[in-house]
Amino acid sequence: MKLAPIKNERDYQKALQELEKVFDAKPNTPEGDKGQVLVLLIEDYEKKHYPIDAPDPIEAIKSTMEEKGLSNKDVVSYFGSKSLVSQVLKRQRNLSLKMIKALHIGLKLPYEVLLG
Repeated sequence: MKLAPIKNERDYQKALQELEKVFDAKPNTPEGDKGQVLVLLIEDYEKKHYPIDAPDPIEAIKSTMEEKGLSNKDVVSYFGSKSLVSQVLKRQRNLSLKMIKALHIGLKLPYEVLLG
């Protein structure tokens, strides 16, 4: 396959197939270099044609809590009080900047996600 910009779905599928062939290639080899270029081309096409919306901040918090096995009681220190945890998770109150910073540090959630 000749390396070229991906212009349509057919090109995209071909690029994916080519990437599969060189996926396990060693770095700094012709195949490894081809794989790196294909990844860049594929990512560029996907950003334009298959954009992924940023996750909802509250859903991200809930999901992280579930993954880590945390209850509302376990995250009180990030929110300030039990009632604030409940209000925020029920969408009755917005996240404050203080909460966002604490959640970023404590749960390692990206600011971009928490700011929505």
